[in-house]
Amino acid sequence: MSTTTTEELSATTLLRFATAGSVDDGKSTLVGRLLHDSKSVLVDQLEAVERASASRGQEGPDLALLTDGLRAEREQGITIDVAYRYFATPRRRFILADTPGHVQYTRNMVTGASTAELTVILVDARNGVVEQTRRHAAIAALLRVPHVVLAVNKMDLVDYRESVFAAIAEEFTAYATELGVPEVTAIPISALAGDNVVEPSAVMDWYAGPTVLEHLETVPVAHDLAHCHARLPVQYVIRPQTAEHPDYRGYAGQIAAGTFRVGDPVTVLPSGRTSTVAGIDVLGESVDVAWTPQSVTLLLADDIDISRGDLIVPTKDAPATTQDVEATVCHVADQPLTVGHRVLIKHGTRTVKAIVKDIPSRLTLDDLSLHPHPGQLVANDIGRVKIRTAEPLPVDSYADSRRTGSFILIDPSDGTTLTAGMVGESFASPEPVKDEAEDDGWDF
Repeated sequence: MSTTTTEELSATTLLRFATAGSVDDGKSTLVGRLLHDSKSVLVDQLEAVERASASRGQEGPDLALLTDGLRAEREQGITIDVAYRYFATPRRRFILADTPGHVQYTRNMVTGASTAELTVILVDARNGVVEQTRRHAAIAALLRVPHVVLAVNKMDLVDYRESVFAAIAEEFTAYATELGVPEVTAIPISALAGDNVVEPSAVMDWYAGPTVLEHLETVPVAHDLAHCHARLPVQYVIRPQTAEHPDYRGYAGQIAAGTFRVGDPVTVLPSGRTSTVAGIDVLGESVDVAWTPQSVTLLLADDIDISRGDLIVPTKDAPATTQDVEATVCHVADQPLTVGHRVLIKHGTRTVKAIVKDIPSRLTLDDLSLHPHPGQLVANDIGRVKIRTAEPLPVDSYADSRRTGSFILIDPSDGTTLTAGMVGESFASPEPVKDEAEDDGWDF
């Protein structure tokens, strides 16, 4: 295990990243190689993998078993669920989400990448960019993941030819750019042999860029949520009414974005009532300032009717409240989402009744064209929806805030999650809306 000290870790930054790719592209092997070669694997874990590999007749350890923990995953040699791994190097701490490759598990990538700051999309060098690659690139663009790494894997099976890598990188980068992905870094690797994963490859001297780990350690986590619009979804009202605290009334929650300071004028939404931050408690101590992602208790100067689901925001920077939400969604449930569907919409800590008023379009990933007014979305579909809510919601554009610009739709009958949604425009560089007669355009 790495000998990184607590003091060293406290000075490092945290990077959340996800892996994605088609079936058998080598995602789990890449993750296993990353953990193994960065010395982030405990001895007993490695011994267990070696035993499991030997029982399957393999000569060396199958590093994919470090992440494929489900019995069905190991038996089939595939990833089914999202596997989270935590590891660290002296330069940075990491939370990794290894997501499945099968088309029917694409919705799991939405879960894994929803909080990611970087996505590693794997491509088999023999197959190049396939439909699932485009699907994963589209989801990364929809979720506004700031950094995308294209890992062209299995270069050992194409004799490490630069021309193969260059052609795949060019095709993928052109597609990702059309989606509005701000940054693509292409790296040729062999996860099985370890080329360009942690150590530079000795057989690809034509590549002078970083290894996967080097890029992960040095990529700038430039977006700072502490400087975004300040938002506190209220989770709980603290009212002890004890002899020691007879008049204490605090509003507890995790700051979704931005910074709150004592003395700030604030507005409570959706009621619109205003007050001033009189105090901030963090871990039982009073502080003058707090920022995301701290869990805090705000005390206000005025007694206001506030409950779970309300949103406390700066008065000068309050989002509009609306009952008509238009968004891009990825449908994750097996049952279709249809026009007229009655649902619950969960936004932050607030859950209200809603109805799907329209499904204007479904995205075709092959050519980014639209299927207008499909009537329904089935599992793994990406499309635009218009939702009417029973109560006003204070929503931000997803482009402005990934936390308060997102929501999920829930089946009120059994609590099943139906759809993950992003408010506002879908991609970073949307095209103008085309006439419905034109089937080669898209209005995302």
